[in-house]
Amino acid sequence: MNAMVKRRVHVAAAAIINAEGDQVLIARRPSSVDHGGLWEFPGGKLAPYETGLGGLKRELHEELGVEIQRAQPLIRIHHEYPDKHILLDVWQVHDFSGEPFGREGQAVRWVPMNDLVKYPFPAANLPILRAVSLPTEYLITAEEEEESLFLQRLERALVEDRARLVQLRAKQLDETEYLARAEAALSLCRKHGARLLLNADPSLLERVDADGIHLTSERLMRLERRPIIEGKWLAASTRDCFDSRFLEVASPLLSTQCAPSLAGRTALNNDARAGPGRSRCDGGDQLTAAMALAR
Repeated sequence: MNAMVKRRVHVAAAAIINAEGDQVLIARRPSSVDHGGLWEFPGGKLAPYETGLGGLKRELHEELGVEIQRAQPLIRIHHEYPDKHILLDVWQVHDFSGEPFGREGQAVRWVPMNDLVKYPFPAANLPILRAVSLPTEYLITAEEEEESLFLQRLERALVEDRARLVQLRAKQLDETEYLARAEAALSLCRKHGARLLLNADPSLLERVDADGIHLTSERLMRLERRPIIEGKWLAASTRDCFDSRFLEVASPLLSTQCAPSLAGRTALNNDARAGPGRSRCDGGDQLTAAMALAR
């Protein structure tokens, strides 16, 4: 018997961010449709002739009464349901005109980023929750021998530039010096609400409670499995955005939870073998650093 050919559905969705950058708009699905009563990121199916952004502009006008002024790709999600294959083309909307409301009678709500996990979403939407919470810039610290000058520059970046994701890169320091700098940098990052990744051996996370590790390509190639515990962020410098070695190392976590790429141009594909009820993700053009990120 031939396997059933699934219908393919191309959907555009928007993560609409408020002016302060701390809330995102979600909408509740009508009870009469699939996944009724769950929350989702606004959008809808594309017509065959539409691009992702073009279709999204139409959908947001029809559903919310708003016009997109500025948007950028956030993440693309391939999700398998038993009867269909969904391609979810997600855009992050920064500027729009109009006051959003449910033109079709649906409930809409501005939700703090950290509260998104409290709302039930369809499975295909879940990777968006992680993607939308990631910063759009990645600060890599400069090589600086003078400790006081390093801390002064880091705090200025945290305060004036509002850096929210920092990689501590200090190749000229020995391990003792690096640990001391990492503790000082972590204190500043915690003070200003930023996350800190150590560009160092993963074992250092046992001594400094930073948010994760950034792997060099050399360290990445020596690994056979994910080197740090779940819940910590894992980044890697890769030769391309689909570096198979990174996927192998990250896959124990990513096989069930997609992570967007923080790559300069395209994507992190978490699992090319995504089966029923599973997702694989392509990240958008979020950072200029050539790396990928997983938690």
